[in-house]
Amino acid sequence: MMVNIGYGNIINGNRIVAIISPDAAPIKRLVQSARDEGTAIDATCGRKTKSVICMENGSIVLSALLPETIANRVNNDISKGEEYES
Repeated sequence: MMVNIGYGNIINGNRIVAIISPDAAPIKRLVQSARDEGTAIDATCGRKTKSVICMENGSIVLSALLPETIANRVNNDISKGEEYES
């Protein structure tokens, strides 16, 4: 299942591990570490980061949408019959 994370950016919803708010200091360190290692994908299109999406492969995706918005989109796709496949 593909999930729109804002501004025309789409990710594989089956590979999402967590959707986190970027405000806490440990998450800020996680983002900086991922940027340094090259495993961060910035999908904010120059806007403020409002959510950090952790993926199965260890990379993180930065989005300008709120975590609740992305979670609702994932849940709506699952409830429409696109079952989660592990």
